[in-house]
Amino acid sequence: MATATRLVRKSFNSPDEVRPFEGKGHMDVVDVGGIIGRAVFEPGWRWSTNVKPIAQTDSCLAAHAGYVISGRIRIQMDNGDEEEFGPGDVMSCPPGHDAWVVGDEQCVIVDWAGYTDYAKR
Repeated sequence: MATATRLVRKSFNSPDEVRPFEGKGHMDVVDVGGIIGRAVFEPGWRWSTNVKPIAQTDSCLAAHAGYVISGRIRIQMDNGDEEEFGPGDVMSCPPGHDAWVVGDEQCVIVDWAGYTDYAKR
């Protein structure tokens, strides 16, 4: 993210852009000199089902750095490594993965690294 040259205030309550996830959630995007996204993944959301048709790649090729606010998400790397993240967890995830919501609670994540083109049509 670039160094700020002026004070900027944005809110996820009035995002610059909203990107839907094929009926299973959405991502609110704000640009504060760099893109920050708040993803809301509904129960049943899975990258390979709900974002792959948008991305048109075999796996997610975005690198992510994020903070889980609520819910749980499991990430499986293309090499088979897996990790589950929940509220309060900070994550760093390289490109080449699938991900899905675990359980029946929506998962909300703020990501400041990987959402510039994520799920962008």
